[in-house]
This record gives sequence, C-alpha cells and structure tokens, in this order.
Amino acid sequence: MIDYTETDNSEDSDELYEHHRIVVDRNQALLRIDKFLMDRLPNVTRNKLQGAIKSESVQVNHKPVKVSYKVKPQDVITIVLAEAPRDTDVVPEDIPLNIPYEDEELLIVNKEAGMVVHPAYNNWTGTLVNALTFYFKNLPTHQNGEGRPGLVHRIDKDTSGLLVIAKTDYSMAHLAKQFFNHSIERTYLALVWGVPKELQGTITGHVGRSPKDRRVMAVYPDGEYGKHAVTHYKVLRSFKHVSLVQCNLETGRTHQIRAHMKYLGHPLFSDAMYGGDKIMSGAPNGTYKAFVDNAFKVMPRQALHARSLGFVHPSTKEFVQFESELPQDFSAVLEKWSLYEEQLYL
Repeated sequence: MIDYTETDNSEDSDELYEHHRIVVDRNQALLRIDKFLMDRLPNVTRNKLQGAIKSESVQVNHKPVKVSYKVKPQDVITIVLAEAPRDTDVVPEDIPLNIPYEDEELLIVNKEAGMVVHPAYNNWTGTLVNALTFYFKNLPTHQNGEGRPGLVHRIDKDTSGLLVIAKTDYSMAHLAKQFFNHSIERTYLALVWGVPKELQGTITGHVGRSPKDRRVMAVYPDGEYGKHAVTHYKVLRSFKHVSLVQCNLETGRTHQIRAHMKYLGHPLFSDAMYGGDKIMSGAPNGTYKAFVDNAFKVMPRQALHARSLGFVHPSTKEFVQFESELPQDFSAVLEKWSLYEEQLYL
C-alpha cells in the first residue's frame, strides 16, 4: 500500500520533485523493484525509475538498492523523483539561451528577467521549457515524451539568474534528491527597501497563498498554514533608503524571498506584487520622489537575481559551483543609488 505521497511540485514550491513512501503488502510476491514501482507510480518511465535507483533516490528500509533488488513483504520503500511530465504539448521554439556551462549530464542556464520558466495559462509559448525542448530535441529525455525537459526547480518570471537543467534521467533523479535534502546551495542578491535592524539573520515562517489574493504568498509564522520555509540573509551594503541583501535559501517555496523580506518589513525594490513599487523609505515628494521614479524606470521588475548555484555533480560526485554577474538593469539601479548616496554627503 502507499502510506503517503508528499509532492513538492505544487504551485507553492519552486522545487520540482515528488516524494513517495510505499509499504509493501504482506502478500506481495517477490518482484524486481523497478517493475513493482512501475505499477504504482503514475507517469513514470522505466528509464526514469532506473535513473532514480542508480542515483540512490530509491531506498528500501532506509538503504539504497540495485535495480535487480526484489521487493519483499513489509518492505518500506521511499522514492524521490523529478516531477512527472505535465499533460501539455510543448512547442519547440528556437529561442536563444545564455548557457555558461554544459556537459553530458547537465547544463546551467542564466535566465533573463521576463522569461517564464514553463508553459502555463497565458504563457504557452516563449518559455524556457519551449526553448529547452528545441535545444534538447535529440536527447533521450525529450524522446521519452516528457513535457518539461530536465527541469527540477524554477525561478519567477521577472527574477533573473541561474537554473540547473538535467540532460539525463539519472541526473534528474540525482538533482531532485539534492533539492529534497536541501543540500543545493542557492544564493540570491536582492535590493530591498530600508535597512534591516539586524544586518544578518534567518527568517523562518511558513509560506502559503494569501486568502486575499492567491497570486501573492503570505507568511504564517505559527505554521498554521502553508509550507515550512527558511531564508538566511545578510546585508552587503546599505544606501540609506535601500539595502543590497544576500539571501541563501534553505527551502524553495514560491516567492519565498519576496514574501519573507516583506514579512521582515523590507519588500524588494520595484516589486509591484509585494508593495515594493512605492516609496517605502524616505519622504515621497520633491527631488527624492523624482529620483525614485527614475530608478523604477531603470529596473521595472523586482530587484532579485539568482546569483549562484552549488551542488554535487551527478557524474563526478564533486561539489561544483556556478556564479553569474548582475544583469544590466540591476547593476544600473545599484549605481544610481550609490551616486545618490554620495551626493547626500557632499
């Protein structure tokens, strides 16, 4: 029987994996584990299962097993898999991608702000997945018919920065397991309103849909709703009215940094959904208002960039780390605030 299925491919998570726990029935005959699981997990291919077993993402009684293992009555099987394919046809599109690194198992994409990661309502084309489907057209994962090639996490449309994309079933399973174990190192840079009282700290509070507006995520510190979320932050530089903050994710909930920083009282600069598109520090008039309005025009999106990714490489088993430079709009708005601060103290 299936004891429970814990799925983090929901709309409230940026980590696209599924976690299953299965207790084998008392009357189960001996059967190879891949065949056993094929009958019990929806939308899973044999290659995907074998990749998960090889990457030790399938365990029996808390121990990894081989594909040849035969399940026994009362075995407890736990499985971490990359999210099952969506029931949508993805149109391959020849969209240029910024790929700073690629090998046989994976590639790193430096996503531009404005690009949606995967097709959804009102965004069926022009997404990263459309571009990857074209780019991956000769890869086995694409030929298996999966509608979301190699994707194990995502970032918001108007957030720029790094994503890791798997090219094989094995690497998908390996990376999904690391996201499940929270061992992926993800560093973001954010420009926020004001200066946090504590220049370094940890924000812990469940994140879930707001009852007032389901597009917005709210923080529930008592854990009565939503999903567990932890963000570590550090102020790198303050500009009197705004601060450049480094955020490290321990969990990966939808809008986690945006919701957590607003909860802290410091919404992201130019983040319309969370109130950051209004002056939140300083008097909203005169030359300062004109300056801020101009800064909004320079960066008409939330000031958030996925700066670095670190993880254990599926093949080499060595820890690798990738970094990306700030995009032009983010660099420009930082320069504006820096010059403004200098003029204040002339």
